[in-house]
Amino acid sequence: MGWCEHDGRNCRTRLAFDLVANTWNPVVLWALRHGPRRHVDLRRTIGGISAKVLTEALRRLESDGLVERREGAYALTPLGETLLEPIEGFGRWAA
Repeated sequence: MGWCEHDGRNCRTRLAFDLVANTWNPVVLWALRHGPRRHVDLRRTIGGISAKVLTEALRRLESDGLVERREGAYALTPLGETLLEPIEGFGRWAA
């Protein structure tokens, strides 16, 4: 049996890969690992990302339940925090 036994469009594994396949999603999550940050601080920390692309990534991550906005800053949710270890592991593998 494959990863997606039933409906491939709604396969959780496929959805997870789609999440990390976006260039900026893991980068934004990693940039939030030390706590909440304002939009301008995220842009400065990440570098090379436009305000528009960062806003789009944050909205995607919010709708997926991985990031939330608190008092004008963005922070990881508990679910978002669970992705830090795999992102770090992937970074070690890439190195």
